[in-house]
Amino acid sequence: MSYNPTPEDRFTFGLWTVGWQGRDPFGDATRPALDPVESVTRLAELGAYGVTFHDDDLIPFGASEAERASHIKRFRQALDATGMTVPMATTNLFTHPVFKDGAFTANDREVRRYALRKTMRNIDLAAELGAKTYVAWGGREGAESGGAKDVRAALDRMKEAFDLLGAYVTEQGYDLRFAVEPKPNEPRGDILLPTVGHALAFIERLERPELFGVNPEVGHEQMAGLNFPHGIAQALWAGKLFHIDLNGQNGIKYDQDLRFGAGDLRAAFWLVDLLETGGYEGPRHFDFKPPRTEDISGVWASAAGCMRNYLILKERAAAFRADPEVQEALRASRLDQLGEPTLNEGETPAALLADRTAFEDFDLQAAAERGMAFERLDQLAMDHLLAARG
Repeated sequence: MSYNPTPEDRFTFGLWTVGWQGRDPFGDATRPALDPVESVTRLAELGAYGVTFHDDDLIPFGASEAERASHIKRFRQALDATGMTVPMATTNLFTHPVFKDGAFTANDREVRRYALRKTMRNIDLAAELGAKTYVAWGGREGAESGGAKDVRAALDRMKEAFDLLGAYVTEQGYDLRFAVEPKPNEPRGDILLPTVGHALAFIERLERPELFGVNPEVGHEQMAGLNFPHGIAQALWAGKLFHIDLNGQNGIKYDQDLRFGAGDLRAAFWLVDLLETGGYEGPRHFDFKPPRTEDISGVWASAAGCMRNYLILKERAAAFRADPEVQEALRASRLDQLGEPTLNEGETPAALLADRTAFEDFDLQAAAERGMAFERLDQLAMDHLLAARG
């Protein structure tokens, strides 16, 4: 198999990823600013399918209307010249000091109204550029002090904001869905809707829940000590995996944003296996940061590595599923039984109570003594991941 990506692989990158200048809380930028047009051109040359952006990635904050129009025109020309797409867009509601206490949930009512207008303005641009998904990451929606934020009222305000935005895209006739991006902490001490599960529960309270799904990120769930493939499986089960952010993370620490595959490789293997077999049809979006040790050539090497690693893992996962020994091991582990309903068709509680084989005559000891053969199955997966099998 070739590990050279093509647009058919639907790999996408945020402008803020390759454009990250390497600043961190303890160090200044190590790379110059990158022109969005250059990002589009270079990513297209690498085989990417599209780019995504925050409003402030494309149009400098505070730009005049004429400057805004000029930036958009150049960007569109680059997209047209390369054939690149814009599948997703989002709003920066976290960098400017005005958002220091949040945006949709800021205690200051005027800030909340400004945040909504800023978002609506960029939704218009997203729709104009053909985006189908609008991501909402509430990076500043949280608190460090228990007394500083009434979380119940904050959730009311967040619901109010999303209900308004849902009404807006409906009224405008935009073919656009929203994807809530969970994260447990950083930059706030505790961020609202910290995990996939929190976000899924919140969505069901909205006026138009069908317009809202989730945009999970590898590192965000792992920062909370959670199993990312399990979270993705639940999002797929709920029909709510509208978008996904791929990167690498090593355990519970700060958000590392490593290139995809460079963190927990086993989790990455199972994630790719799930995405390729579980019905997800959206972009494979990379939200990573090229390390601040790299110059601009290292930025493109890191971006290329994200796509290459995904394609390698895709090949390994497909070989795992096609291996006859793996298929036999799956049966030995009784995975086929898990797909069968526990109850017979039309079976009632009374019928189950009347079935002596389910309890009175059930051979408890024999069932307890049966091994599950999971170790053999897991080692076969390791063999395939490490290319130790054909």
